[in-house]
Amino acid sequence: VQLQASGGGSVQSGGSLRLSCAASGFFFSGYGMAWHRQAPGKERELVAAITSEGVTNYADSVKGRFTISRDNARRTMYLDMNSLKPEDTAVYYCYFPGRRAWGQGTQVTVSS
Repeated sequence: VQLQASGGGSVQSGGSLRLSCAASGFFFSGYGMAWHRQAPGKERELVAAITSEGVTNYADSVKGRFTISRDNARRTMYLDMNSLKPEDTAVYYCYFPGRRAWGQGTQVTVSS
């Protein structure tokens, strides 16, 4: 299993970013996936998840601002992040629950 996250960067408050997670080594379309994040000094937390059928759920802190999606043909999961806030600053990880596998993480920094 390999998960390659990309798309992080530095933006100002109110800005947008799109994260991507390219997956390989498993039957991508048959499984749910998720994004987690870890801010400095805090525990890793679930941000958003998507089932194999495309059903989504979100942490309360990102509802209405973030959108998780997937493209099974490209074996890629996305996280569209809008109206970013400084408290969204964290390393974002893609996660495959089926094998408890983590991507390498991508840094998102939001300045006020």
